[in-house]
Amino acid sequence: MRKLPVAVAFAATAAVALSACTNASETEGSGDSEYPVFDVAAIAVDEAAAALVPADIADSGVLTFASETSYAPAEFLDVDGTTPIGYDIDIAKAIAATLGLEAQLETASFDSIIPAIGSKFDAGISSFTITTERLGAVDMTQYIAAGEGYAVQTGNPGGFSADNLCGATVAVQVGTIQEDEIADTAAQCEADGADELEILTYQTNADATTNVVGGKADVLFADSPIIGYAIEQTGKLEWLGEPFATAAQGVVTEKDSELTAAVSAALQALMDNGTLDDILSAWGVADAGLDEATTNPSL
Repeated sequence: MRKLPVAVAFAATAAVALSACTNASETEGSGDSEYPVFDVAAIAVDEAAAALVPADIADSGVLTFASETSYAPAEFLDVDGTTPIGYDIDIAKAIAATLGLEAQLETASFDSIIPAIGSKFDAGISSFTITTERLGAVDMTQYIAAGEGYAVQTGNPGGFSADNLCGATVAVQVGTIQEDEIADTAAQCEADGADELEILTYQTNADATTNVVGGKADVLFADSPIIGYAIEQTGKLEWLGEPFATAAQGVVTEKDSELTAAVSAALQALMDNGTLDDILSAWGVADAGLDEATTNPSL
């Protein structure tokens, strides 16, 4: 696993100009889009990995991925309002192409994805931090590592500290690891007899961000690449403290399924041939990639 310097892994890279492309084989313009668009034609089929694909999926020629597409720059909608884009979306396309399949990308609410894996969706790729609870329900194959972070309005008008959020109103997306963690923080504030920490939950991170920018909430809590992107795009937010708690994220597949082995093999091929790094570099998160596509890693 590549070691990431927690304080700088994403803070410096997430704010790059995302329209920059490295070469034609990695990205190409798409209509009016201002963002990188991955060229799947550059991906060769890995025959060994493709041989692991379950027969029903191989026969269909399609691998269905679910994402919650409001979590830029990982997964979000292009300027047309309908086309999923982002580094997770490009990775999904690359996995499918490596397996000789076409990626079908579907938008779903974040908390609905894991329960629908194996029935409605073949796989999920939506910035899923690998946790013990999730490993009890699905297989997860690691591919990147991300930290967590806080953002506040520029100038930090509330005078909050990342070391003490008691008294703050914190905005988070439903179903994320941050929702669980901030609930623990709120409980600790109460146990300590400190000022109440209020939690506002939203179905999308975009809504959470909007409500911090607008002043309804004091603090935005999300994965650090997403915090960095929100700061860059809004121009009205700043980091509160530094990124912390770097952890692996994983592609989700049905528990103990044949597809898990195929996805793991495809991800390892993308790591080995440099494609994963190319995708992440195009989106400004070059340091996020891991070197080993371990399934269900020990925590």
